[in-house]
Amino acid sequence: MAREKGVVLLDFWVSPFGQRVRIALAEKGVDYEYKEQDLINKSEHLLKSNPVYKKIPVLLRDGKPISESLIIVQYIDEVWSNKAPLLPAEPLARANARFWADFIDKKVYECGTRLWKLVGEEQEAAKKEFIEIFKLLQGELGDRKFFGGETFGFLDLALVPFVAWFYAYETFAKFSMDEECPKIVAWAKRCMERESVSKTLSDPNKVYEFVLFLKKKFGVEY
Repeated sequence: MAREKGVVLLDFWVSPFGQRVRIALAEKGVDYEYKEQDLINKSEHLLKSNPVYKKIPVLLRDGKPISESLIIVQYIDEVWSNKAPLLPAEPLARANARFWADFIDKKVYECGTRLWKLVGEEQEAAKKEFIEIFKLLQGELGDRKFFGGETFGFLDLALVPFVAWFYAYETFAKFSMDEECPKIVAWAKRCMERESVSKTLSDPNKVYEFVLFLKKKFGVEY
């Protein structure tokens, strides 16, 4: 890997947003320093690097911070443009990829959180919404290998970290992604064949244990 001076990532191990950045850096072959963050007792480094949102991930290059995962990924694609382009070259396709990545940002994490935080009718409503979200994404994928066609790219990278959360979502909300969205599950398996993805995504069992921890922390009933 090419050593890039001064590239640092402030992140949290299970964050699907941070994992987007890690996958992008791996795809580009960029070496960097990883700094795990305590999200309960946030470090001065994180607070100074992202004073507006105070969130991970933050990428620092020569001490200059870039925040918000999709913005970071686009920055990475532009700066290290000589290898593994992530966004499509054609403007309309690029706009479409950004549209769906924005859709994922606005829908998937928030709705997924409701699957384990809520119970009863509210959970059932969240489950219905979650499945509808992924059916829309499945429709966009169609019969393609990846969202952009034959090549792994920006939209795949935006969505694939949530695959590690499927087991937790399915277990708490009692449904099967394989039954509801088989093309998404098949796409996820293709993504996992890439080293950048398989070495980055969390073990689904560890994600499940982390969600159990969150349920206890927030006093959510089982």
